[in-house]
Amino acid sequence: MSVVIAMLRGVNIVGKRQVKMETLRALCASLKCSDVVTHLQSGNVVFRTRTRDLEALRLQMQKEMAASFGFDVPTVFRTVEDLRRVVAYNPFPGRIPAEASKVLVTFLYDDPGDERRKALRAMTIEPEEVRVEGRELHIYYPLGQGQSKLRMGPIEKALGTSGTGRNWNTVLKLLELGEGLEG
Repeated sequence: MSVVIAMLRGVNIVGKRQVKMETLRALCASLKCSDVVTHLQSGNVVFRTRTRDLEALRLQMQKEMAASFGFDVPTVFRTVEDLRRVVAYNPFPGRIPAEASKVLVTFLYDDPGDERRKALRAMTIEPEEVRVEGRELHIYYPLGQGQSKLRMGPIEKALGTSGTGRNWNTVLKLLELGEGLEG
């Protein structure tokens, strides 16, 4: 049985695109997911599944959410092992844990590939520091994300894919929840 972390993009932000977590848990259960747990109100779901085809499950979940909530909900799936790799990679070891709230991990829908990674590295993005590894984009916001002039649109264009972001503390909590379901 696999443990999956599902991260929904753009829900429950400033009163828009509202998704109740109890409804989301029930929707996951209807897709034969078990031990469904949500974290925060921003669309983080951790569950077990016997399904081997996680991409088919992700697409089915998106379809069911669109029907249930009345709007599309792009969703990223990662396994517990995926999150372990993200945490182990930690491109900002001098900043974490002291400034963990200033580190954002964007979980990309697709691997952008080496050429697109090079294009991103060529962009001037100061004072923020940006790293991309595999299907994850890591950004350190020294002044905080709210003060940043950095916009995701040009970054996503350079990478040729988009995703959904979680701060470092949330990534750690999702990993903890996933590992709890594994054991």
